[in-house]
Amino acid sequence: IGPSPCFLNHAPDYMGGFERQDLEGLLDLMDQNYMGWAQYLAPVVAGGKGEVSTQLSDSFCSTEPSVARVFARTTFFADNRADLPKVSRPCLILQHRQDTLAPLGVGSYLHQHLAGSTLQVLDVAGHCAHMSDPEQVIAAMRGYLALPRP
Repeated sequence: IGPSPCFLNHAPDYMGGFERQDLEGLLDLMDQNYMGWAQYLAPVVAGGKGEVSTQLSDSFCSTEPSVARVFARTTFFADNRADLPKVSRPCLILQHRQDTLAPLGVGSYLHQHLAGSTLQVLDVAGHCAHMSDPEQVIAAMRGYLALPRP
Protein backbone atom coordinates (compact mmCIF):
# COMPACT_ATOMS: atom_id res chain seq x y z
CA ILE A 1 0.00 0.00 0.00
CA GLY A 2 1.81 3.09 -1.25
CA PRO A 3 5.15 1.26 -1.33
CA SER A 4 8.49 2.73 -2.24
CA PRO A 5 11.77 0.87 -2.64
CA CYS A 6 13.61 4.22 -2.49
CA PHE A 7 12.41 7.76 -1.78
CA LEU A 8 15.42 9.41 -3.43
CA ASN A 9 15.52 10.37 -7.08
CA HIS A 10 18.18 8.58 -9.12
CA ALA A 11 17.73 10.36 -12.44
CA PRO A 12 17.13 9.49 -15.13
CA ASP A 13 16.14 5.89 -14.39
CA TYR A 14 14.28 6.27 -11.12
CA MET A 15 12.30 9.13 -9.65
CA GLY A 16 11.48 8.27 -6.04
CA GLY A 17 10.00 11.66 -5.27
CA PHE A 18 12.75 13.57 -3.46
CA GLU A 19 16.16 15.09 -3.92
CA ARG A 20 18.67 14.42 -1.14
CA GLN A 21 18.68 18.06 -0.02
CA ASP A 22 14.87 17.98 0.37
CA LEU A 23 15.07 15.00 2.70
CA GLU A 24 17.99 16.49 4.60
CA GLY A 25 15.84 19.61 5.02
CA LEU A 26 13.02 17.53 6.50
CA LEU A 27 15.44 15.95 8.96
CA ASP A 28 16.83 19.38 9.87
CA LEU A 29 13.28 20.57 10.55
CA MET A 30 12.81 17.55 12.84
CA ASP A 31 15.89 18.63 14.81
CA GLN A 32 14.92 22.29 14.99
CA ASN A 33 11.19 22.00 15.63
CA TYR A 34 9.88 18.45 16.01
CA MET A 35 6.27 19.49 16.68
CA GLY A 36 6.34 21.80 13.65
CA TRP A 37 7.73 18.95 11.55
CA ALA A 38 4.93 16.65 12.70
CA GLN A 39 2.28 19.25 11.99
CA TYR A 40 3.78 19.94 8.55
CA LEU A 41 4.20 16.32 7.49
CA ALA A 42 0.93 14.86 8.82
CA PRO A 43 -1.36 16.65 6.31
CA VAL A 44 1.01 15.76 3.45
CA VAL A 45 0.92 12.08 4.38
CA ALA A 46 -2.84 12.20 5.02
CA GLY A 47 -3.59 13.75 1.64
CA GLY A 48 -5.63 16.57 3.14
CA LYS A 49 -8.00 14.36 5.14
CA GLY A 50 -8.46 16.31 8.38
CA GLU A 51 -9.28 13.44 10.74
CA VAL A 52 -6.44 11.28 9.42
CA SER A 53 -4.07 14.24 9.54
CA THR A 54 -4.92 14.77 13.20
CA GLN A 55 -4.38 11.08 13.98
CA LEU A 56 -1.01 11.10 12.24
CA SER A 57 0.09 14.33 13.89
CA ASP A 58 -0.87 12.94 17.30
CA SER A 59 1.01 9.73 16.53
CA PHE A 60 4.11 11.60 15.36
CA CYS A 61 4.03 13.89 18.38
CA SER A 62 3.72 10.98 20.81
CA THR A 63 6.87 9.37 19.41
CA GLU A 64 10.21 10.13 21.04
CA PRO A 65 11.90 12.58 18.59
CA SER A 66 15.24 10.74 18.63
CA VAL A 67 13.49 7.47 17.71
CA ALA A 68 11.43 9.19 15.01
CA ARG A 69 14.59 10.71 13.52
CA VAL A 70 16.33 7.32 13.26
CA PHE A 71 13.19 5.85 11.68
CA ALA A 72 12.85 8.78 9.25
CA ARG A 73 16.53 8.69 8.22
CA THR A 74 16.41 4.92 7.73
CA THR A 75 13.18 5.09 5.75
CA PHE A 76 14.01 8.10 3.60
CA PHE A 77 17.54 7.02 2.67
CA ALA A 78 17.02 3.26 2.25
CA ASP A 79 17.36 1.86 -1.25
CA ASN A 80 15.84 -1.58 -1.73
CA ARG A 81 15.58 -1.56 -5.52
CA ALA A 82 18.21 -4.31 -5.80
CA ASP A 83 15.99 -6.55 -3.65
CA LEU A 84 13.03 -6.47 -6.04
CA PRO A 85 14.23 -9.29 -8.34
CA LYS A 86 14.50 -11.55 -5.27
CA VAL A 87 10.74 -11.39 -4.65
CA SER A 88 9.34 -14.70 -5.83
CA ARG A 89 5.67 -14.40 -4.85
CA PRO A 90 2.92 -12.62 -6.75
CA CYS A 91 1.98 -9.34 -5.12
CA LEU A 92 -0.54 -6.55 -5.32
CA ILE A 93 0.83 -3.01 -5.51
CA LEU A 94 -1.70 -0.44 -4.35
CA GLN A 95 -0.48 2.93 -5.63
CA HIS A 96 -2.14 6.18 -4.60
CA ARG A 97 -3.05 8.48 -7.50
CA GLN A 98 -1.79 11.63 -5.70
CA ASP A 99 0.98 10.64 -3.32
CA THR A 100 3.66 13.21 -2.52
CA LEU A 101 5.86 10.59 -0.86
CA ALA A 102 5.60 7.91 -3.56
CA PRO A 103 4.55 9.36 -6.94
CA LEU A 104 2.83 7.31 -9.66
CA GLY A 105 6.15 6.48 -11.29
CA VAL A 106 7.19 4.54 -8.19
CA GLY A 107 4.24 2.17 -8.55
CA SER A 108 5.05 1.67 -12.22
CA TYR A 109 8.70 1.00 -11.38
CA LEU A 110 7.72 -1.60 -8.80
CA HIS A 111 5.34 -3.25 -11.24
CA GLN A 112 8.08 -3.46 -13.88
CA HIS A 113 10.59 -4.93 -11.43
CA LEU A 114 8.40 -7.31 -9.43
CA ALA A 115 7.68 -10.43 -11.46
CA GLY A 116 4.07 -11.51 -11.17
CA SER A 117 2.92 -8.22 -9.69
CA THR A 118 -0.41 -6.52 -10.20
CA LEU A 119 -0.55 -2.72 -10.08
CA GLN A 120 -3.75 -1.03 -9.05
CA VAL A 121 -3.95 2.74 -8.78
CA LEU A 122 -6.35 3.88 -6.09
CA ASP A 123 -8.14 7.18 -6.60
CA VAL A 124 -6.87 8.64 -3.33
CA ALA A 125 -4.56 11.44 -2.22
CA GLY A 126 -1.87 11.02 0.39
CA HIS A 127 0.28 8.13 1.47
CA CYS A 128 -1.98 6.20 3.83
CA ALA A 129 -5.09 4.96 2.04
CA HIS A 130 -5.43 2.23 4.65
CA MET A 131 -6.34 5.06 7.06
CA SER A 132 -7.98 7.61 4.77
CA ASP A 133 -9.90 5.30 2.43
CA PRO A 134 -9.92 1.81 3.95
CA GLU A 135 -12.96 0.76 1.90
CA GLN A 136 -10.98 1.19 -1.34
CA VAL A 137 -8.05 -0.74 0.05
CA ILE A 138 -10.28 -3.58 1.26
CA ALA A 139 -12.13 -3.75 -2.08
CA ALA A 140 -8.85 -3.83 -4.02
CA MET A 141 -7.44 -6.58 -1.81
CA ARG A 142 -10.61 -8.64 -2.02
CA GLY A 143 -10.66 -8.27 -5.78
CA TYR A 144 -7.04 -9.37 -6.04
CA LEU A 145 -7.54 -12.34 -3.73
CA ALA A 146 -10.58 -13.44 -5.73
CA LEU A 147 -8.54 -13.72 -8.95
CA PRO A 148 -7.83 -17.26 -10.14
CA ARG A 149 -4.22 -18.33 -9.61
CA PRO A 150 -2.24 -20.62 -11.92
